[in-house]
Amino acid sequence: MMERFDAVVVGGGIIGLASARSAQQRGLTVCVLERGLPGRGATHAAAGVLAPDPVTKGFTELARRSAELWPAFAQELGDVGYTRCGSLVLAFDGERPAGVGEWVDGDACRALEPGIAPDCTGGVLLRDDAQVDPRRVVAALVAAVGSALRVNADVVEIAPDGVELADGSRIQADRVVLAAGAWSSRRLARRLPVRPVKGQTLRLRGPLPATRIIQTGHVYVVPRASGETVVGATVEDAGYDEVVTDEATRVLMAQAIRAVPAVAELELVEAVAGLRPGTPDDGPLIGEWEGLIVAGGHFRNGILLAPITADAVAALLVGEEPPVEVAPFSPLRFG
Repeated sequence: MMERFDAVVVGGGIIGLASARSAQQRGLTVCVLERGLPGRGATHAAAGVLAPDPVTKGFTELARRSAELWPAFAQELGDVGYTRCGSLVLAFDGERPAGVGEWVDGDACRALEPGIAPDCTGGVLLRDDAQVDPRRVVAALVAAVGSALRVNADVVEIAPDGVELADGSRIQADRVVLAAGAWSSRRLARRLPVRPVKGQTLRLRGPLPATRIIQTGHVYVVPRASGETVVGATVEDAGYDEVVTDEATRVLMAQAIRAVPAVAELELVEAVAGLRPGTPDDGPLIGEWEGLIVAGGHFRNGILLAPITADAVAALLVGEEPPVEVAPFSPLRFG
């Protein structure tokens, strides 16, 4: 007999897994299909900075609401490295970073973070910014969804009432959720306006070079209590190329050392590349689209937006109104 579920979720990154978990909490039977291993795409490369990124209309409200959901979301999952550590966005040569925050002069910056560059002329302090370890989040979500997750399940055809896998098998569902990240528009839904945006990040080990997330216009340095420091990230229009390059590693290290000289003393233990799902306006796609429920296009904010996206998907699956903050991000805005 052909299997049937209340919902099939295509994609086992943080968005797909979080959406599946929220659906299960609503009492739905769910199947999550991941073409490889869970969380090994953009989630695997993400640094886990929980702070807004694009200036798309309505995005600040969406990001703020999801950030408010993160403490409870993290508590339910367990120890996933969530901490509200704050960010310091550095300025050099008298420039002033854009954005809302508390401006502090160079001396005050160095008092807060002695390890930053001595020629920093000031910075913007964002006290509410937080971070989480995306890989630990994925591990917790995998445990939470349990046997609903199927790995190495390559979906080749998708319809509102089910999917077909590469092995020829079919799975039926009352609803299908498309959460395949940068792969959403490749083979599965060609008309969906999602493109891959390559991002490379580095993971370092050694004495933490700061207590907060340190940012400039070119790089971020994310120190974790575990002893890991994440440096990122490139933004490359390189198609579906996921190759790590020596040039990107060199540039990221140089930019990180420019901001926080102590980074030079750390050991490089991993360089990784991932494909973020970008959209024409850099805003996410959350909502109904051609009979499917789409949860994609999160670009550089998939980790931040996971809780509110999961809530929206679960609401749509049971016929309820999603959070009002997602309304500006219907996939239908692109026609």
